[in-house]
Amino acid sequence: MKTFTYTITDALGIHARPAGLLVKAAAPFQSEITLATPAKKANAKRMMAVMGLGAKHGTELTVTVEGPDEEAAAAAMEAFLKENL
Repeated sequence: MKTFTYTITDALGIHARPAGLLVKAAAPFQSEITLATPAKKANAKRMMAVMGLGAKHGTELTVTVEGPDEEAAAAAMEAFLKENL
């Protein structure tokens, strides 16, 4: 299992466009990818769950990846977050 934290730096937080891109980035991986804020958890492969987190600017997001390709999935998620959020 791989875990890392990321603080949302985008002024608008996770809204529809970046949520959709995040789901597309997570979809190719077999591993289970979970995003968690201090209040909620969500499956990174489900659009409505990701948007339901309500992650705003400054929210600390904990990303947990578990599965056969967790190394690659964790690296891809971390790169995505740094580039887009």
